[in-house]
Amino acid sequence: MNILIIGDVVGRPGRKAISTFLSRIIKEYDITFTIANAENAAGGRGLSRKVMEELLSSGIDVLTMGNHVWDNKEIFDFVDDQPRLIRPANYPGYCPGEGYRVFLAGFNMKIAVINASGRIFLPPLDCPFQVVDDIVSEIKDKADAIIIDFHAEATSEKLAFAHYFDGRVTAVLGTHTHIQTADERILPKGTAYITDLGMTGPSDSILGMDKEQVIKKLLTQRPVRLEVAKGPVQLQGVVLNLDKDADKVLNIRRVSYTDKE
Repeated sequence: MNILIIGDVVGRPGRKAISTFLSRIIKEYDITFTIANAENAAGGRGLSRKVMEELLSSGIDVLTMGNHVWDNKEIFDFVDDQPRLIRPANYPGYCPGEGYRVFLAGFNMKIAVINASGRIFLPPLDCPFQVVDDIVSEIKDKADAIIIDFHAEATSEKLAFAHYFDGRVTAVLGTHTHIQTADERILPKGTAYITDLGMTGPSDSILGMDKEQVIKKLLTQRPVRLEVAKGPVQLQGVVLNLDKDADKVLNIRRVSYTDKE
């Protein structure tokens, strides 16, 4: 079984990259199940119903989110109604939506998808280690594979989280920083890991945003309205190759596709 996990989809260019490359990747790697992080998919911040439906109809099976999950207030109208949309599980108290779900894929394989947010340089949510620990304990006998999108800023937190769950989950895949890292590996106890999946959006940009606007903001230290960049697009992520029972990760491979506009 091959599972594709796509890094942060940013705005219209990210959605263009999905429409340009996704079907090709699914065919090339014989993909059974696809997950994408969509917290920046609508205008660079948040998610609208229209954009969600566009992504889910494109061949993506599950959408995960991150710290921008609530930026587009429209999400409150549908987050409870769409089972294929997962938000970070470690929001405190009652929170709309779900932080994990188990999905059927392939020949009746059960794949659990968990979304969690880090706390270093991000809002101080509940402890992701403890929250996900409870979830894994609850679902470990209900899923053949457990995949975690850990949406976090600090490399140290991502690594610590992955080693904490090594051998107990199928994969810990970092999102949020929009730069694809070259450290994909299978950890000592069998869990697949990468610090960041990268970004699906405008390749000639600064983390998906217009370069000149970002530079102006940094030079002046004054408010600047950042907009999603235009131009060539890219799709980045990883492909996980699991054995026939989804008990073991055989390989984790980075993928990166860029058009030449």
